[in-house]
Amino acid sequence: MPPHPLGPGAAVVAFDVGGTDTKSALFAGDGTMLGLTRTPTPLAGAETPSAVLALAAEITARYAREFPAVAPRAAGIIVPGLVDDENGIGVFAANLGWRDAPFRDLGVELLGLPVAFGHDVRGAGEAEFRLGAARGTQDAAVLVIGTGLAGAFFVDGRPHIAGGYAGEIGHSIVADGPDCSCGGRGHLEAIASAGAIARRYAERSGTPAEGARAVLQRAQAGDPLAQAVWDEAVHALALGIAQVITIIAPEVVVLGGGLAQAGPALFEPLEAALDGMLTFHRRPRIVAAQIGENAGLIGAALRARDLVQTEHTA
Repeated sequence: MPPHPLGPGAAVVAFDVGGTDTKSALFAGDGTMLGLTRTPTPLAGAETPSAVLALAAEITARYAREFPAVAPRAAGIIVPGLVDDENGIGVFAANLGWRDAPFRDLGVELLGLPVAFGHDVRGAGEAEFRLGAARGTQDAAVLVIGTGLAGAFFVDGRPHIAGGYAGEIGHSIVADGPDCSCGGRGHLEAIASAGAIARRYAERSGTPAEGARAVLQRAQAGDPLAQAVWDEAVHALALGIAQVITIIAPEVVVLGGGLAQAGPALFEPLEAALDGMLTFHRRPRIVAAQIGENAGLIGAALRARDLVQTEHTA
């Protein structure tokens, strides 16, 4: 990766709002990331959006003092949950307590900048599609596998958003799957997410595991129960990816998030499982994400730059 993967363009400020922390950075005209910070997300129930945007305004003002030569022309803000990108609305986020929050309009008011607003996984997906592991393709799927499991899909060179409902592959159905935290049953992320792997091992063994990595290490050390939990997760993930392949026929499937760091222990059995599921289908490359832990921020910055470009050409 180049030292400044964002490349040249308008200076922008970006925010990646999470359930625990909010990451922020200022991006200079050459793409340099400045002032990268991680701040506790202010949780205030229905008032969380206002509190988050007040924090964003504070940070933007601080950047103006610290980096007076870099004046952002727009802000990019991404959040979790169900998001209506087109209308700038945070529709629902169970863990953060909002419904129908007008993030974009409120952000414009508090930051005094044009605001590009979107979903966190779609933001990370945008970074991988335009700058990372899916660069140069027209049809791609980017899956982020961490505490949960969600995706960003790109068809004919454009993100497929569908009013904010597209990409929820973690809530696709796996036969005989366990209960999901969303209230449904048999959902993919209840088996194949990193959080689910650790939880299912603990439930079945009676021994806590500090994340999916610990389960994998126990499997590699010969623990048959850990191996079974890992194998079930990989098989379920292969089923989910196979369905994506049959529907959008991506050229590449990019895996990001904590689980993708397992490397060959994930990718080799996953490829083998897909070999047994696919016949005539277009076979995509299955690759690890390249942008890294700041992919969401970079995606938010890309969207902010797109907004500047749109306003410039309007």
